Amino acid sequence: MFKTTVLSAALAAALFHPLLSAAAANDAELSAIRAQIGAMKESYEARLLALEQRLQDAQARTAAPAAPAKAATPPAHSHASSNAFNPNISLVLGGTYANLSQDPQQYRLQGFMPSAGEAGPGRRGFNLGESELTMAANIDPMFSGQLTFALSGEDTVGVEEAFVQTRALANGLNFRAGRFLSSVGYLNNRHAHTWDFVDAPLAYQAFLGGQYKPDGMQAKWLAPTDTLVELGVELGSGSSFPGNDRNKNGVGAAALYAHVGDDIGASGSWRAGLSLLRTGSANREFNDGDSLNTFSGHSRMLILDAIYKWAPNGNPARQNFKLQGEYFRRHENGELASSAAGSVGSVDSTQSGWYVQGVYQFVPGWRAGLRYDKLRSNMPSIGLGGVSQADAFPILAAYAPARRSLMLDYSPSEFSRLRLQLARDQSRPGVSDNQVFLQYIMSLGTHAAHAF
Repeated sequence: MFKTTVLSAALAAALFHPLLSAAAANDAELSAIRAQIGAMKESYEARLLALEQRLQDAQARTAAPAAPAKAATPPAHSHASSNAFNPNISLVLGGTYANLSQDPQQYRLQGFMPSAGEAGPGRRGFNLGESELTMAANIDPMFSGQLTFALSGEDTVGVEEAFVQTRALANGLNFRAGRFLSSVGYLNNRHAHTWDFVDAPLAYQAFLGGQYKPDGMQAKWLAPTDTLVELGVELGSGSSFPGNDRNKNGVGAAALYAHVGDDIGASGSWRAGLSLLRTGSANREFNDGDSLNTFSGHSRMLILDAIYKWAPNGNPARQNFKLQGEYFRRHENGELASSAAGSVGSVDSTQSGWYVQGVYQFVPGWRAGLRYDKLRSNMPSIGLGGVSQADAFPILAAYAPARRSLMLDYSPSEFSRLRLQLARDQSRPGVSDNQVFLQYIMSLGTHAAHAF
């Protein structure tokens, strides 16, 4: 009986052992699969949470929410960038070599009061050009800010722009406050490193001292139409040329402008503008030979601008062409004081100027351009009680300065540019200044897209 029982148990073990082994193997495999599924779930959940956090950060940086929300503490698993609230920083380095046939210290725009601003070709030889350091960032869902320092080759540092502005207000409105490049004209609100030539047109040098940078407020409205319609107004202190610091309350300068534009087929586009600027001066000084003179009065300026751009099927990568021009007309009236004549007299003058330029990119990276500048000073009406105008203010004798410029530049990338410019400047009677410039422009760091 005992032997039979043992035999039966052995026989059962022999018969069911493979089945038991298979069941154990299946359990182990199932456990492994479950473990893999669990690990995959944890991994995907972590990645999904990280992606959601990145999406929230991107939305906070690029779009204003309907209502300000309290900043949430990022979860422990978040891998959001530690630079999310740091400003973008960009640096533009520039330099020139200038070969000038005339002494630049004798340079003047005959017929125009010196602006004490950026006028003339600069110094001979090698020069460290103006470098720009810009910091910009969103402040919160309502405001953003920008600060741009201009560092000159003479070891001086100036604030070119420092402003705050609103972000995506309703109905196409936008406001800006601080110091900024005014939107009058076309070229004025472009930084120098984006210009197509080494220097500013003569009209900008004569009428705006290089560029008009008011301290004040700006309001713009962009119409909700397919055609570009932009209206703007600026109110400022009036301390920028053609005004000066008058130590007064209220508004010292005001500007109005309108811009319109549209496409022409698939390859062309245009923009045109009208700007009005009104400001004033109180004892604005200028030198005329050995005498120190002052102007006090009002200045009213009209600017017309237009630009046309062409690129095959709207793609400028290989070929493109740009034609632009601006016309200035300024009327000033007030009083002139002459230290040489020792007298004060009334003055009334109307002056004008314009430039037109074309730039053609014929192969990727290479461009050629031609620019022509022309000014007309007219002889101002000056009442000095019998004193000769020519003796009291020889610099204001009527003349029509002109300049022709030819440039060729090469851009290995969007961050670097090398330029050769030849010019013949006839800004004073009987003198022609033949100018040769070599220039480099290099951009480092993040940089905002350039305007149209």
